[in-house]
Amino acid sequence: MGLETTNGFTPRDEEVAELLTDIGIKRNVARVLVFLTNNGEATSREIERGTDLRQPEVSIAMRYLKECNWIDVRESKSESKGRPVKIYNLSRSISEIVDTIENEKMREARHQLDLIQKMRDCISTR
Repeated sequence: MGLETTNGFTPRDEEVAELLTDIGIKRNVARVLVFLTNNGEATSREIERGTDLRQPEVSIAMRYLKECNWIDVRESKSESKGRPVKIYNLSRSISEIVDTIENEKMREARHQLDLIQKMRDCISTR
């Protein structure tokens, strides 16, 4: 695992990340999802370099992805003394993740439509 295994974002990767952002996924999370989809597993440092995000932005994105159960984390002893290096990879395919996002958006839309109907019912009874 090294920087040579990471790919920069292509125009298509940028488009996918932007589409994820447009449907409500935070920009940092979208970029990390696209990066891990393309690269399999990576360290935080590789993710920072490959996504052009800063360390705190990567950490926040990883926390969100972990809460969603979309990533797995394992530790590897670092080459130098110090903390072990965390290695991240997607625990689900990007298709499954998109399905999850779609289902959540459908639930949100149904909830909003239910509220609108309740409002209509209240207005019509006046």
